[in-house]
Amino acid sequence: MTHVVISGASRGLGAALARAWAAPGVTLGLLGRDGAALRGTAAACERAGANIALSLCDMRDGPALAAQLHAWDDGLAIDLLVANAGITGGTRPDGGLEGLASVTDVLAVNLQGAANLVEPMLPRFIARRAGHVVLIASVAAFRGLPDSPAYCASKAGLWAYGESLRPYLGPRGVQLTNVAPGFFESAMSARFSGDHPLQLTVDAAASRIARAVAAGRGRCIFPRRLGYTLRLLELLPAPLADRAARLFRFTISP
Repeated sequence: MTHVVISGASRGLGAALARAWAAPGVTLGLLGRDGAALRGTAAACERAGANIALSLCDMRDGPALAAQLHAWDDGLAIDLLVANAGITGGTRPDGGLEGLASVTDVLAVNLQGAANLVEPMLPRFIARRAGHVVLIASVAAFRGLPDSPAYCASKAGLWAYGESLRPYLGPRGVQLTNVAPGFFESAMSARFSGDHPLQLTVDAAASRIARAVAAGRGRCIFPRRLGYTLRLLELLPAPLADRAARLFRFTISP
């Protein structure tokens, strides 16, 4: 693995993944919206010996993103493509609905943005029968939670997208790893005031993902106890599932 592209690499999990894969002989294409934070990630990766390419991008701008990916791929074939960029919305601090503008933004970045990253590279991966796609969804994909409907919807869509693509891509020589992390320490998690069961450090989360990718696993769900509990809630009658979901309530800062 010599050329890795990661979206949302400015901070949080994307930055931690970049540091996890940074090594001599590795080229990292880092995508993000915060130039100063992105340069900070790049500096840490350069100290580990990696070659770095940076691009300030908006995941909603499909044509610009495709042009950047193709330019990087023309220079050095991309081996690993990580759709990590994401934002949260959620109910307002007074408990009010998040509103259409927030819902639209979350779906556009988390779901459409991931497709904008992945789709331009799939024909190239298939043509050379190589490449690995990683989709960073969430355990929130498995059960809608009352304080983050748009986020849950975006991650559920992303999980389904990956589960659909993987059996298509496999016979064509392309790998796909669907990732559903639980809570890990980040600015995004810090917005959600409430219980964060089994929370990991961001570096521990990145390490688990890196190991799953190295092993060629199709799914990476952690912590398993939380992920599979949320999946099992869908087997309950709706009133019981809804009652259980209300245990996951948060006060969300703006």
